[in-house]
Amino acid sequence: MASKINIVLYEPEIPQNTGNIARLCACTGASLYLVGKLGFSLSSKYTKRAGLDYWDSVDLHKIDTMDELLDAHKDATFYYLTTKTQKVYTDIKFKDGDFIVFGPETRGLPERYVKSDTALTIPMKAGQRSLNLSNSVAIVAYEVIRQNGL
Repeated sequence: MASKINIVLYEPEIPQNTGNIARLCACTGASLYLVGKLGFSLSSKYTKRAGLDYWDSVDLHKIDTMDELLDAHKDATFYYLTTKTQKVYTDIKFKDGDFIVFGPETRGLPERYVKSDTALTIPMKAGQRSLNLSNSVAIVAYEVIRQNGL
């Protein structure tokens, strides 16, 4: 049985990344949660262009705060992607309904999430700062699919 993927973008800043991620969500059946203040308008031509005509196929949720999202899904597991941990995303066995949380492009997630036991990283060459947000989402989303099916 296919796993339900929940992708969370906490305060995303770049409309093209969000549009690309929305398109990925439409193609994989993942739900997309946009949390907090966005660095752009969802009606931005850049956001719409990046998502092409896939927006109508996205299970999109706009949530005001992470606490609101966490409270609404108390039984779910939330994984927080960061460069500030050693626990690699491929070491996790993802389950149906897990939430995969990504931070804003320029600053990452707040420390309270980065210090969580469920903080994960995508390995990369030493000395590099970070991967592109939409690439990171795709990498982890397809690991969930690899493990559980689409």
